[in-house]
Amino acid sequence: MRRHLLSLWDLSSREIHELIARAEVMKRQWKEGTFEPRRKGSVLGLFFTKPSTRTRVSFEAAMYRLGGQCIFTTSQDSQVCRGEALSDMARVLSRYVDALVVRTYAQEEIEELAAHADIPVINGLTDLYHPCQVLSDLLTVKEKRGSLEDLHSVWVGDGNNMAHSWMNAAAIMGFTLTVSCPVGYEPDRAVLEKARKGNGKILMEPDPRKAVAAADFINTDVWASMGKEDEAEERREAFQPYRVNGELLGAAPPHALVLHCLPAHRGEEIAGEVLDGPRCAAFDQAENRLHLQMALLDWLLET
Repeated sequence: MRRHLLSLWDLSSREIHELIARAEVMKRQWKEGTFEPRRKGSVLGLFFTKPSTRTRVSFEAAMYRLGGQCIFTTSQDSQVCRGEALSDMARVLSRYVDALVVRTYAQEEIEELAAHADIPVINGLTDLYHPCQVLSDLLTVKEKRGSLEDLHSVWVGDGNNMAHSWMNAAAIMGFTLTVSCPVGYEPDRAVLEKARKGNGKILMEPDPRKAVAAADFINTDVWASMGKEDEAEERREAFQPYRVNGELLGAAPPHALVLHCLPAHRGEEIAGEVLDGPRCAAFDQAENRLHLQMALLDWLLET
C-alpha cells in the first residue's frame, strides 16, 4: 500500500522505532564498507519552493547511496509558476519518479500533492511540520542516550514547525516535552491540543531556566523561520532570554545535550561556544539526516 510522510502522525511508534533501527544498521554498514545498494533503478524527485542545504543534499546523497537517481526542480523551474495545478503535477510526476520529496510553505500544498499522487510523498519541510528532521533527531538521541525511554526533551525558542514536530513525536513515542516560548510565539493551538491527546506529556513553561531544569536534551532553532524575515528585529528583542548559551546550559543537568537542526545564527538563538562545544550534537544531527532518510526511502519504496 502506498504510504506518505506528511507529518509524524503518518507513523506509529513501532514504525518510528523500526526506522531508527534500520538507519542504525545502514549507518554501521556504510561506515564498515559493507552496505549493498538496494534501490538500483529507482528515481527520487525533489520539488522545492524553499531554499535548502541539508534537506536537498541529504536526500540526494541518500538516494545515490541506495543505488538510485535524483531529479531536482524548483517552483520557478516548473510549470507551477505559470499556474499548473498541483494535482496535475502530482499525476504526471507519479509516472516519472518513484517517490517525491516536497519542501514548501503551506502544509495544504503537500497534502494536495499526496492526495493525487500514486507514489510516496515526503514532507521535506512546510511551515507547519518538519518530520524528517525530527526523525533524524530521534536517531541522534538514541545514539547519545542509548534509549528513547523516559526521555525529557525541551524546546526553547519559537513555537515553529520544528516545535510542532517534536510535539508530535512526544505524543506518538510517549516521552515528556517541555516547550518554552515567549508570549505570542507559542506553538499552534490546534497542533498542541492534538498532541496532548497522545501518549506523551507536553508541558508549557515560559521561563527557559525552569524549562531546562530536568532536560536530557535542549532543542532550539532560528528565531525567524523562512518567510518571517520581516519580523526578525522584533523577534530578536522578544527572544533574548531564550538564547541557548552557557548560562542557560548551566541551569540544565550536567548530562543535558543541545540539539539544533541548523542553519544556526550564531550569537542569536545559540551561542557559538555552545554550538562548537562538547555538549552540542548539532553536526551529528546533520549527518543523521542522511542515514535516517536512506532508511525512510528504502522503507517507503518497499511498502
